[in-house]
Amino acid sequence: MDALISLMNHPYLTMKLGLDSESKRNIDAIYPITLFFAFGIYLVYERYQQTHNSAVPFECKFPEPADPTWNSLQIQDPTLESHLTNPDIMPAMHVPERRWITSFDPSNGLHIGTFLADNDAEIAGKIERAEKAQKKWKNTTFQQRRRVVRSLLKWLVDNQDTCARVACRDTGKTLIDAALGEILTTCSKMEWIINHGEKALRPESRASNLMLSYKKSQVIYEPLGVVAAIVSWNYPLHNAWSPILAAIFAGNGVVLKCSEHVVWSTTWFVGAISNCLKACGHNGDLIQVVCCYPDQADALTRSPNIRHITFIGSENVGRKVAVAATEHLTPVTLELGGKDPAVILPGTDLNKWASIWMRGVYQNMGQNCIGIERLIVHVDQYDELFAIFSERVNKMRLGSVMTTFQAGYINTVEGGAMINGDRFRGLEKLIKDATEANAYVVGGSEYAHPIHENGYYFEPTVVGPVDASMDIANQELFAPVALLMPYETVEEAVEIANGTRFGLGASVFGPDQEDCLKVAKQLECGMVSINDFGVFYLYFNRSPYSQDLPFGGSKASGYGRFGGPEGLRSLTNPKAIITDRWPSLVQTGIPKVLDYPLRSLRSSWEFSAGLVRFLYGDGWRTRIAGLFTVISAARQ
Repeated sequence: MDALISLMNHPYLTMKLGLDSESKRNIDAIYPITLFFAFGIYLVYERYQQTHNSAVPFECKFPEPADPTWNSLQIQDPTLESHLTNPDIMPAMHVPERRWITSFDPSNGLHIGTFLADNDAEIAGKIERAEKAQKKWKNTTFQQRRRVVRSLLKWLVDNQDTCARVACRDTGKTLIDAALGEILTTCSKMEWIINHGEKALRPESRASNLMLSYKKSQVIYEPLGVVAAIVSWNYPLHNAWSPILAAIFAGNGVVLKCSEHVVWSTTWFVGAISNCLKACGHNGDLIQVVCCYPDQADALTRSPNIRHITFIGSENVGRKVAVAATEHLTPVTLELGGKDPAVILPGTDLNKWASIWMRGVYQNMGQNCIGIERLIVHVDQYDELFAIFSERVNKMRLGSVMTTFQAGYINTVEGGAMINGDRFRGLEKLIKDATEANAYVVGGSEYAHPIHENGYYFEPTVVGPVDASMDIANQELFAPVALLMPYETVEEAVEIANGTRFGLGASVFGPDQEDCLKVAKQLECGMVSINDFGVFYLYFNRSPYSQDLPFGGSKASGYGRFGGPEGLRSLTNPKAIITDRWPSLVQTGIPKVLDYPLRSLRSSWEFSAGLVRFLYGDGWRTRIAGLFTVISAARQ
């Protein structure tokens, strides 16, 4: 308001407005009144903002296993049937002929809990409850939805330590990996939705043409109903919250099928969203969690009441989901595996980017869909890069961040555990085959931890030189393994990068950004970072996280996109609506020459052909001739 008064009093503005001294005095007289009303409007607005947009506090019971001092029974293999008769593992109320899911800390083997797997009837009931809640939720305003997201954002920031420890307990990851991959990314997702979500989903006008210039058109984005998300275990907080946040902001209900590996943490994370919904005055049933094994998921993927499926996981399971979805033509977004390359152009300063590459390969112990699996480096720099990686990898310490001090073991670790040991023998076989093909290996084996003998650890590994014919160069490893692949020409580097079945993400590094961009445009993938890693979704170093871009891949890495406007809109029905611009003046009419029954086929054809030439002809002569043809045919 002060700025407005100063502007009105500016001599130049007064002169330009042509205000005489009396008019100026009259304007001066109304300043106090203007200020009074402006201040009143400001107070009302602030009160409105506080009432309708401020975060609503809510509580979630602290999960005891998130306490680093918590202890429990240690189990070596949670899949053993002997656990089903162990009273220390099975709940007291045992339900016969039902399947159970055992949760444990993969970094040390501590038993977290045993949960009854959902059967078909229970899954159908959860879909029904979400469907019932969604009928009211779909009528909420964007402001109401933003308030839910804002409340969740505040809660996550305030409780980030607990949330990180929950993720660490259920996956064995480190606190830093949880901070980067779980907390920061999820906060960024919510911030983007709060600031830009409505813009992506509000009705938008579309262009018209000459023939329909008396019409106006728009697209509205309607909620689909109840959607499903089937997500992987590697980021239990972010992989659960991300599709849920997008779905509910688009007006949908959600049924989330989590991985059986992270039932405990996912149930708690999703429970927080339900508590938030209730605190904001909405039905917590809008979000449901399904806990079952993959072979029981047909009750979800084949349900006629599921309107969209987002799948994050392996290619094999993704194919099964896509096939099941065809039963009711349910649209699917598939985010599958990757074999992401980092193309390092000649002359690149290796030491400058080494930290980025280390994070790209070993973040979350390589259990990262957009993790760097292949470093494609010029032959002249191969030895230097191998030396850099070997030195750093040898200094990495593995362990459990949930352990404070045990037998002198200090809780400072760079790498956590793997989710389980199921793939260890396969990894070791691929690495052994590479050594037999003359590759040199640093690490390469399961790690027997001196303190956590029941944990699942794999040594941070470097393998090179690797060529495109090796199995290890073509299979997704999802492990802490860096493959160094030398090349001689940039064309060869591009060929190597595109030489797998996968096409999720990639990165290009080099001293000249334009050269990097030329290479990036030749890569067959969904996303590329230039002189950086993962900035299309994640970022680990210098700038804010970006959630405004579509996320997804090509080839065997899946199809469809989530994230950004494309992700939100994929969870809606885009409905085109056309109305009359001036309904009382102009509306569509059928010329007599085209009206049924037709008076003359010849004149009808001449009318329509002339109309085409008039509207779309090349040059004004053609268009004028077409107009005369239209007039002539209409008179017949």
